[in-house]
Amino acid sequence: MSEQDHESSDTSGTPEGPAAQEQPQPQHGAQVSTGTGSGTEPGTEPGAGTGADSDTATGADSDTGAGAGKTAEAPGVPDAAIPELVIISGMSGAGRSTAAKCLEDLGWFVVDNLPPALIPTMVELGARSQGNVARIAVVVDVRGRRFFDNLRQSLADLEAKHVTRRIVFLESSDEALVRRFESVRRPHPLQGDGRIVDGIDAERELLRELRGDADLVIDTSSLNVHELRAKMDAQFAGDEEPELRATVMSFGFKYGLPVDADLVVDMRFLPNPHWVPELRPFTGLNEEVSNYVFSQPSAKEFLDRYTELLQLIAAGYRREGKRYVTIAVGCTGGKHRSVATSEKLAARLAAQGVETVVVHRDMGRE
Repeated sequence: MSEQDHESSDTSGTPEGPAAQEQPQPQHGAQVSTGTGSGTEPGTEPGAGTGADSDTATGADSDTGAGAGKTAEAPGVPDAAIPELVIISGMSGAGRSTAAKCLEDLGWFVVDNLPPALIPTMVELGARSQGNVARIAVVVDVRGRRFFDNLRQSLADLEAKHVTRRIVFLESSDEALVRRFESVRRPHPLQGDGRIVDGIDAERELLRELRGDADLVIDTSSLNVHELRAKMDAQFAGDEEPELRATVMSFGFKYGLPVDADLVVDMRFLPNPHWVPELRPFTGLNEEVSNYVFSQPSAKEFLDRYTELLQLIAAGYRREGKRYVTIAVGCTGGKHRSVATSEKLAARLAAQGVETVVVHRDMGRE
């Protein structure tokens, strides 16, 4: 069996630090993503951070809980339909992207690089989505500095409408930020012709007032990506355990291993139904084939023990903030044994409360 880490960071020119990576984006449009669990994040995870201890501070009204506050008032829209709003901001390189991805994995509708003037409009659209967009997270940072002056007015508009909102500010020390920018050999977005520290100083001054208004300030100077995710989960996941989503994929070894597999199971130790003439035309979806596969002495025992192993692995994934896992189940052609086993395994996972999707990659290729 093999495992790949699906925690990721963008390597196209962002400071690679312990907490997260930040990437300057074009200012001409917003980037939108939803927490639908549609896939994993490709790439590699920054792991340079050390030290379990970190400073966590709270800004103004830091004891405000998620969901606290008044309900927005919108003409013709039920109060219950007004979405909860979180604004993520902070220093470049301090972990905004990781914080946003954490909320996305928790089911929030995440909008990156949205001009602050459009935040009230975004909330109104969410309110009219008939409950489909119940929680919105907006990343506001120095990349949108042309629009940054509009943020104060947007916050005033939201307050006038009694919209529930929280501001999360990601902070880090100058030393940590310089190290992260130097590790990827990229300039700070505000340094211009100066040094990295000049850009950091300019950004701190630009964000000073917003930091003072923050409901939650997280210092990521000594946090790694998992520790930052744990802090975000503690604030926004409530008492619910982080959800794990699994894809169980059958495949044929003769067509190659799935490149996105975290765990690989080889079912070729079982007798092949291909050599049973009356079963050869069918697939593992047929009851006759499934019964044949699991009539073998070791088949059910394997399924029982592997399900127990997955319980242990899933608990570890949740602790580490891993939200997606792909389990590849293989046999020779991906038609009989792997298909039947994938169906049984997916049913076991679903019964344990794991959101599971079954994919039969190579069935029908013969």
